[in-house]
Amino acid sequence: MDRITLNRRHMLGGSLALGALAGTAKAQTATRIRSYWWGAKERADRTNKVAEMYMAAHPGITIAGETLGWGDYWTRMATQAAGRNLPDLIQMDYGYIFDYARRRALLPLDGFVGKELDLSGFTQPSIDGGKVDGKIYGVSLGLNSTALVYDRETFEQFGIEKPEWPMTWDELGTRMAALTKAANRPGYWGMTDNGGSGPAFEVWLAERGKNMYNDEGKFGADAADMADWFGFWARMRDMGACVAPEVQALDKLDIDTNGVSQGKCALTFTNSNQLVGFQSLNKRKLDMAMYPAGASKTKSGQYLKPSQMFSIAATSKVPAETARLLSYYVADIEAGRVLGVERGIPASAPVRAAIEPALDDLGRKGANYIAFISDKVRDLPPPPPRGAGEVLALMVRMNETIGFRKLSVADAAKQFMRECDSIIARG
Repeated sequence: MDRITLNRRHMLGGSLALGALAGTAKAQTATRIRSYWWGAKERADRTNKVAEMYMAAHPGITIAGETLGWGDYWTRMATQAAGRNLPDLIQMDYGYIFDYARRRALLPLDGFVGKELDLSGFTQPSIDGGKVDGKIYGVSLGLNSTALVYDRETFEQFGIEKPEWPMTWDELGTRMAALTKAANRPGYWGMTDNGGSGPAFEVWLAERGKNMYNDEGKFGADAADMADWFGFWARMRDMGACVAPEVQALDKLDIDTNGVSQGKCALTFTNSNQLVGFQSLNKRKLDMAMYPAGASKTKSGQYLKPSQMFSIAATSKVPAETARLLSYYVADIEAGRVLGVERGIPASAPVRAAIEPALDDLGRKGANYIAFISDKVRDLPPPPPRGAGEVLALMVRMNETIGFRKLSVADAAKQFMRECDSIIARG
């Protein structure tokens, strides 16, 4: 079976040895590194290509890649962590790294820096973004922020004002309802229902002067905030501004199943680096904009952060070899050319300088977006506590419950706070 066939199977969420070993004897002596990431096909193709390059330069290394969509990724990772069977190299999110590091599921990387791991091209803030309690547990794969990704051609076709900064949340809702009406197409709406989106809620809450979590790790919103947030999205459903609950329920929180990619709507709330993946699945031209602002139109709750990080499992039997592979992904110029800006703007200055002249339109759009928002965003907020991932899942469930009219907004807000407090308390 050839490698292309194997890669297609890999995209279904299985695992794959990304290199063919020449003979049984060599297979027995090779070092095997398991890597694990979430993302769409575009990311898998780029990640696999870099793995192929690394193995070609290191004949004694075999890389086994495993990938899932975001919605299933963390469930499987929690199961593997509980069984002490985590892959060696793990794609990590800022919302989860503190939890896993404090569970001692991740390996501190400080001892590899300057040896197996080259971070010489990183600024101190980009290194600090991967620290937990003063130690490095993750290395940035790129810089990004939240972003609206929208179908520019559809907005132009129906003469709907584009979602350009600054605009309020209500103004966005009005435009999306107008787009739904103008399109006049069964099963098509203005935007996805993002009442269950933790990152969208975090931006909205910050524009009220609150952090999602405070310095003590306590949830920063109260029942009134939650009622206002869930209520906003209930109004969006009533206005026809966002997709129906039964459509949103099919969204597995990845690019492939998102309403924009499925041809169900024209706009979604996501991250800036994901424009590349979205465009690869959409024939119509897409664009990006900032999330809505607070009522004054001067305050953004967005911030710049590592788009994703690579971490090493504490249980890895080949930590030094895995650190060298991690270094290749983040610091090698040829690897950087293959990865591009699909995971965000590279944190390594030499890699960034090498790829900038060859960026395509999408790459330049991503770089320009980060430049545009840099003086409008806030500082990195306090880190999320243990249990934050469960809170994100709870938000999805409560928004869905309201959408299907199983609970009122007020009752769902109260239930959310009870369950959220319980999750955070037990850590």
